[in-house]
Amino acid sequence: MPKMSELELILTGKTEHHIHWLTSNIGIHHEMLSAFEQLKIAAKTAGIELAIASGFRSFDRQLLIWQNKFSGVTAIKNDANEILAVDQLSEREKIHAIMLFSALPGGSRHHWGCDIDVYAKNLLPQGQSLALEPWEYQTSGHFYPLSVWLAEHAKEFGFFLPYDKFRGGVAQEPWHLSYMPLSQQYQALYTESTLAKALSNADIQGKALLLKLLPELYRRYIVNIAEV
Repeated sequence: MPKMSELELILTGKTEHHIHWLTSNIGIHHEMLSAFEQLKIAAKTAGIELAIASGFRSFDRQLLIWQNKFSGVTAIKNDANEILAVDQLSEREKIHAIMLFSALPGGSRHHWGCDIDVYAKNLLPQGQSLALEPWEYQTSGHFYPLSVWLAEHAKEFGFFLPYDKFRGGVAQEPWHLSYMPLSQQYQALYTESTLAKALSNADIQGKALLLKLLPELYRRYIVNIAEV
């Protein structure tokens, strides 16, 4: 396979050159830093302590998530939050079940650094762990005020929710924010061949079938997002 360009390295999570590290394990695109800080300040005036649960994720980190789910080390859940019996799934079923909530390595928007998973630190009940599951952000959930605020104000700061509802690909992710000025550029430049190149060079479980299904996976999970 030909060598990947600098842009392809960014698109597939194989470089960190574009990342500003906020903590030892949470990083965001350096060109998004100012917009995020403004979003955070505005949220605070509304009584919401906006925090990032997950920012930049490297190819290797996404690969580990994939391998663990594919092999059954980490549970695979359906949209009803039920754990699936991995040994009863075909390889094709397993791929789609994983991709409902977890992106392919090389195919995650988190590689770009301009997509983040957020929550409200002050709204998380004491003693309760963050789950990053839809119920937390729905009407009866503790993060519902955050969902309402983001729906009203996120776009003022250049952010939108790419997975605002289920469209037959990735499950609804009310915590997933994307910074439009960067993500729209990256989305436009991200091609099926970029993903194919990243996967072809990887030691990933299910590789042969993944490459065979790639046109479908690209349409269903990569470009199937909310319009902005």
